[in-house]
Amino acid sequence: MSYRGSAVRRGEWLEVMPGRLPQNTDSPHSTVHQWLKETLRVPPKLLSRLEQQDGIKLAGDRIRIRLFPPRDYGFEPYWAELHVLYEDDYCLVVHKPAGMKVHPTGNERQPTLAHVVAAHYMGQGEQVAVRHIHRLDEFTSGPVLYAKNEYAQLILDEAMSVKKIERVYVAVVQGSVESPAFRVEAPIGRDRHHAKRQRVSDTGKPAATRVALLDSLREASLVRLTLETGRTHQIRVHMSHIGHPLVGDELYGGSTRYFSYQALHGESLTFPHPLTGEIVEVRDPWPKDFTELHRRLSLES
Repeated sequence: MSYRGSAVRRGEWLEVMPGRLPQNTDSPHSTVHQWLKETLRVPPKLLSRLEQQDGIKLAGDRIRIRLFPPRDYGFEPYWAELHVLYEDDYCLVVHKPAGMKVHPTGNERQPTLAHVVAAHYMGQGEQVAVRHIHRLDEFTSGPVLYAKNEYAQLILDEAMSVKKIERVYVAVVQGSVESPAFRVEAPIGRDRHHAKRQRVSDTGKPAATRVALLDSLREASLVRLTLETGRTHQIRVHMSHIGHPLVGDELYGGSTRYFSYQALHGESLTFPHPLTGEIVEVRDPWPKDFTELHRRLSLES
């Protein structure tokens, strides 16, 4: 179910009006909790913790739930330009530029997107933990989705696990892609001979990618890719596996003649809103470098 009624944030609290609820004279609170669980989709663990911490209050025909308690950012804020694609009290979607990691891995000297998002929250006077729902490779640009509270995080994590979050990419791949549309289905696992690589492997995890040809270029093709699964380096591995590595993707056999890193950009992100369930589609325009690569190869066709 999803909630389409009145919902107003009042500081740390969300105030909702559930309307007439069935009366349970023996346990009126159980009726409220059942409504929160079924209609507002509050996960059981969070619901139990809210109850223990006095985070659910009844006020006449209103229910107040403490969904927005202050939280530590988890990362040192770093001030840098940030392109916000979508934001409300529950979600944040920002553009990640190529060359920036989503979060620290322990050996980087440059700030990551997590540090910049922390600064964004600080600049708005919000004490919000930086929680990403999915990741992009360091040199892949595109939208990254963040949950702004635990309620949103739990619901979006579940949506991710049941494939209700759709990610669509565009890429410039080497060679001439002949088929206008096709599907690559091949399991992916770690490459035992190369610590940074993945590979198609019979013992790997199931992986599927849908591919559509958009434009034929000089010695290359522009394709749109939709992930059905979310394995590490999935697009890069699958396209290399079928003989069309991404332009610039040296790790998987691509040439750096025209581009110094993989020519891959997240074009759109679609997800159900944590509170309402309504579908939110966020589009991220092509970066300048990607546009220039396409123009250059088009002119040389």
